[in-house]
Amino acid sequence: MAAFRGSAPITPEWKHFRVTRDEGVCTLTFDRPERLNALTFEVYADLRDFFAELQHRGDTKVVVLRGQGRAFCSGGDVHEIIGRTLDMDHADLLAFTRMTGEVVRLIREVPVPVIAAVHGVAAGAGSVLALASDLRVVERSARFAFLFTHVGLAGADMGAAYLLPRLVGLGRASELLLLGDALPAERAEAWGLVNRLVDDGEAADVADELARRLAAGPTQAYAQTKALLSRELDMGLSAAVELEAVTQALLMTGADYREFYAAFSEGRAPTWQGR
Repeated sequence: MAAFRGSAPITPEWKHFRVTRDEGVCTLTFDRPERLNALTFEVYADLRDFFAELQHRGDTKVVVLRGQGRAFCSGGDVHEIIGRTLDMDHADLLAFTRMTGEVVRLIREVPVPVIAAVHGVAAGAGSVLALASDLRVVERSARFAFLFTHVGLAGADMGAAYLLPRLVGLGRASELLLLGDALPAERAEAWGLVNRLVDDGEAADVADELARRLAAGPTQAYAQTKALLSRELDMGLSAAVELEAVTQALLMTGADYREFYAAFSEGRAPTWQGR
């Protein structure tokens, strides 16, 4: 985490979703249950700023994304977003679509694990937010749907055409992004989109358990693992091996590496310091 701040303060309260923090676990809850947690311009903007700010905080080791009510997130609100974009000019439309992509980029690049606890539906942008997360805990009755072509837009939105083939393969990604059909949780697990398939009502608890396990571990090692996974997607083998060698050599100078050896020698569990 970056220790340096300028004049801009850390946001004390988020207005367009709920945020709670406990022992390094930050839970972000989409809180428009009457609209199946559909996203608005303001929710997108707060998501962008929330993830941009995380690297400057010292109190967050893991983020859990979840939804209040009957769904994880049903995507962009039809009236609040689609209806309003009809009256926007090209410059404003491009600013909006770049903002939505920025949310996904920040989720992938923020130096803490992000876990999506999915129940009900994860549709449209909601499915991409789950896709961008590092881990997905999904209830058996949940379903994903990449609905962008259903509203006359490209199925490639918010980085979906980059991320999805890397998880499920090009053929399956093509089917999901072209047709926009619902993908039930059990098939999503078989296709590689689900990390933990759990019974209904258990996603939040299982995600919290995973988050606390990660928060209690060597967070700097996790941060570098996440960074290397993202960066090596587009590297050749020689560059990837060299990047891993440099990273490991740097981590070997860290306090956590020394703490492991001390703990092993003394027959105790390590006390990780995250550095």
